[in-house]
Amino acid sequence: MIQKIRKVISPVFNPYYNLALEKYLLDHVEEDEIILYLWQNERTVVCGRNQNLWKECHVTKLLEDGGHPVRRLSGGGAVFHDRGNLNFTFLVKKKNYDVDRQLQVIIEACHYLDICAEKTGRNDITVDGRKFSGNAFFASDDKKYHHGTLLIKVDTGSMSAYLNVDKEKLATKGVSSVRSRVANLTEFCPGLTIDLMKEKMIQAFEKVYGLSAFPYDMDAIRQDELKETERFFGSDQWLYGRRIDFTYRIDRRFPWGDFDLQLNVEQGKISAAALYSDANDEAFIRRIQERLEGTVFSYDAMIDLISHCCQTDENKDMLKDIGGLLHSAI
Repeated sequence: MIQKIRKVISPVFNPYYNLALEKYLLDHVEEDEIILYLWQNERTVVCGRNQNLWKECHVTKLLEDGGHPVRRLSGGGAVFHDRGNLNFTFLVKKKNYDVDRQLQVIIEACHYLDICAEKTGRNDITVDGRKFSGNAFFASDDKKYHHGTLLIKVDTGSMSAYLNVDKEKLATKGVSSVRSRVANLTEFCPGLTIDLMKEKMIQAFEKVYGLSAFPYDMDAIRQDELKETERFFGSDQWLYGRRIDFTYRIDRRFPWGDFDLQLNVEQGKISAAALYSDANDEAFIRRIQERLEGTVFSYDAMIDLISHCCQTDENKDMLKDIGGLLHSAI
């Protein structure tokens, strides 16, 4: 049961610092408390943990323009951040994790501004059918976080310039471009500022949990731990990962996300594997990739391995889709 709520507002626009602070807060969240972390990034494309950054983002252009390519810990798809975007994270122990209650904070904050927001799809919040907030999720040991975006006054032209959105993904949503399916909240509340949205988020946070939010003690943060994590998030190894010269590629888009499996096969065995996906369950996708190398390249061997990676009913539903794809491809 939540007995204490705390608020944190990042003092900088550096995405690698902000992700490091998010990870630090997760690692140190206390029993029976929930933390609301609010942060902003400067000209950044953030991809999901299992995505191919080069495929999702025009990396060269982003770097030439002084932007930042970023990979987060959670699953899901790529998003664009600038100073017109406010990011939020709810950090809590698993026993107190309640995504509906957390989403209610965002909806209540919008209601304070006379914006009629609602939850739609698997992880979006919309107004009049247009998305202004996407959400993603991550679990570590006995802790979880839920984070996402709030588009206040984002430069949608830059969003289109830096994001390389799959046309098949857009087609499944019945729209023709990334710009047409997103909305800034200033369209529904002219004059809305980032500072006002922060104020309403904290006000809604206190209302939903029925407690007063106390500031996080930033002076108590271990700076050495924070700096080490910041270096990790900015490293090429984390950002770009390992690329393989694949001999087989098996890919398809499903309702739960894309599945892009690249394999190098030698003498009937998988010698290298890379699996890219924007599925929300990053851990399931990661388990599959980690276990494929050394497996016999056959339908039976691969589907048996993937079935042992399933830990939830949702994983089993995904397995049916993957199994059908592999059966037709191998």
